[in-house]
Amino acid sequence: MNLLFVTATRIGDAVLSTALLAHLLEFHPGARVTVACGPAARQLFATVPGLERVVAMEKRRFSAHWFALWAGVVGTRWDVAVDLRGSLTTSFLLRGRAIVDRKPFPRIHRVRELAALAGVDALPPPRIWLSPAHRARAAALLAGDAPVLAVGPAANWGAKTWPIARFVDLVGRLAGPGAPLAGARVLVAAAPSEREQVAPLLAAIPPGRLVDMTAGADLLDVAACLERARLFVGNDSGLMHMAAAAGAPTLGLFGPSSEQRYGPWGRLARAVRGPEGFEDLVGRAVRGERGHGVLMESLPVDKVEAAALELLAAGSAG
Repeated sequence: MNLLFVTATRIGDAVLSTALLAHLLEFHPGARVTVACGPAARQLFATVPGLERVVAMEKRRFSAHWFALWAGVVGTRWDVAVDLRGSLTTSFLLRGRAIVDRKPFPRIHRVRELAALAGVDALPPPRIWLSPAHRARAAALLAGDAPVLAVGPAANWGAKTWPIARFVDLVGRLAGPGAPLAGARVLVAAAPSEREQVAPLLAAIPPGRLVDMTAGADLLDVAACLERARLFVGNDSGLMHMAAAAGAPTLGLFGPSSEQRYGPWGRLARAVRGPEGFEDLVGRAVRGERGHGVLMESLPVDKVEAAALELLAAGSAG
């Protein structure tokens, strides 16, 4: 059974799409899988069961990347062809069932939207498939008995980032002396291009407790480390969705993006925002108020700390 799965360019959307991929793999055990996605998300699918190849779709002029994909897959008969980017590619393939995302439902969560596309009531949660080698590297990096607090202080748009000084304050409250995660190893993850942005947080953590994953680590190694975290706190980002999919208790910080649509998904996943609604903040963004962190400044540290402590308690009870 051949399965073609065309998914997102961005990491967060790609992670959420794994809910549908997991469903299809459960329904079609032994499927031979080809995944097409953006280059940034490619590593996420490297250990998908039954994987034959991952096609990294580099965007080209005149939509030539779609023709390149078609040329690479047209020689196979696909029993199921999924296109979550709404192209016409599946219309020109020899295939059985097609699942094509052309009519978004923006007021429901993306995972529920994918369930509707598949014609089912619910999907399994998004997941990241990890190999024993990834878990072994994570165990070596995080060796010891100290709990792990993971932090994602960056995002793909500056307006979605909580001020970095507040992350410094929060880490002190959660992992400082006498705190619930006192003595924790603090894992800070971000893209290499975001390292300067998160540098104040890196500098604030004692070297012996800092786990610095801002130098371009393999995404599956990052996910294996997140799997071992007692708590993840971070901006709405691909890393936030990775943490939730890895099973870490995950607290997402939201401002000019919608938690109803893109909140972290899972039993131990929560979202928190300040007093301003999503629509109000987006309106400010449209008017050009895009200074770094300016659209997240109404979210106080006290509120994030309270949500984090509640999530820690839920994780311990679970």
